[in-house]
Formats: sequence, structure tokens, C-alpha cells
Amino acid sequence: MNWWLIIIIPASSAFIGWITIRIAITMLFRPKKPVRVMGFTIQGIFHKRQLQFAEQLGELVSKELLSFNDIEEKITSADNIKKIMPVAEKHIDEFLRTRLGEAFPMIGMFIGEKTINQLKTLFMNELETIFPVIIKGYMQNLQQELDLKQIVTSKVAAFSVDKLENNLYQSMASALRAVHMMGAAIGLLVGVIQLLIIIVLL
Repeated sequence: MNWWLIIIIPASSAFIGWITIRIAITMLFRPKKPVRVMGFTIQGIFHKRQLQFAEQLGELVSKELLSFNDIEEKITSADNIKKIMPVAEKHIDEFLRTRLGEAFPMIGMFIGEKTINQLKTLFMNELETIFPVIIKGYMQNLQQELDLKQIVTSKVAAFSVDKLENNLYQSMASALRAVHMMGAAIGLLVGVIQLLIIIVLL
């Protein structure tokens, strides 16, 4: 058996494994436009299926990841309502102490501190009750006016694939190198196995 085969077979197999992974990753984005090769049309997967990806992502986001019901439940929870009450209280206090007197001077003359505090307490209790009702009504109207699936689909369909490619390569550079090395390692292993089979058969 020629000794050069001991080097060539594993080395060529490792190179084939490496280049196969390289081509597979490259074909995610290249070629950008359809190219005819021996009767077959070749185009980068993301470019070719961007609209399909956009529709599937829009469906996923609107049904599984984010829904108006989830948003409504979150913002109408007792804890979140309590968080906005100080802001409402500040405005009500200003209204009772300043703007009410400016709009109706006669009323302002007869409203004292005790009456202001009583009215403010009454208003705050009422607001704490009606805020969830108002927000739920608003969310229902918003849900009818906004198609979340269509919004996500349109955004993804219009997103620059070149920008996605650059971001992917920048953020996953080390991971992609590891994938290339894994391809080479698998190719090398296959080459060694082939070499062993050849040695056994000879």
C-alpha cells in the first residue's frame, strides 16, 4: 500500500467535510438572486423563502409568543393598576385644589381641605375600579384595529437579508468556526475508517 494514501485519504475526507459545511452555511444567503445551473434553480434559502419565513414567524408571534390577551392580563393586573394610581392621584389633587377653583370660583371658595381629601378618596376608589374596565375596552378595540400577525409578517418580509447575514456572522463567528471544524473532524473520521477498510481488504 502506498504511504501517500495514508495521508491523502484522511486529509481529503477532512477537507470535503469542511467544505461541505462551508457550502451549506453559505447557501443560507447565497446566491442572492436565482441562478440556473444544469437545469436547476439555486438561490440562498433566506432570500428564496423570506416571505414564507415572515408568514410563519407572524403566525408564531401572534399565537404563541405575544397576544393581546396576554398584554391585557398583564396591564390590568392589580399590581400594575396600583403602580399608575399615584400618577392619577397627583392629577386629581391638582384638579381639586387648582383647576376646579379656576373653573368654578364659587365652588372653590367653599371647598376646604377635608372636602378635598374626601373627594380625592372617592375619585381614587372609583378610578381603581374603572381603570381595568377602560383598559380592557381599549385593548379589545386595539385588537380589532391592529392585525399583529400582519404587522410582524410585513416587518420580517421587508427586513434586509444582507443585514441579517452580517449580524449572524458577527454574533456567531466562533460558533460557525466550531461547526466548520466539526465538519472537518467528521470528514477526517470517515477518511480514517475508509483507510482502515482499504488496509483490511488489501
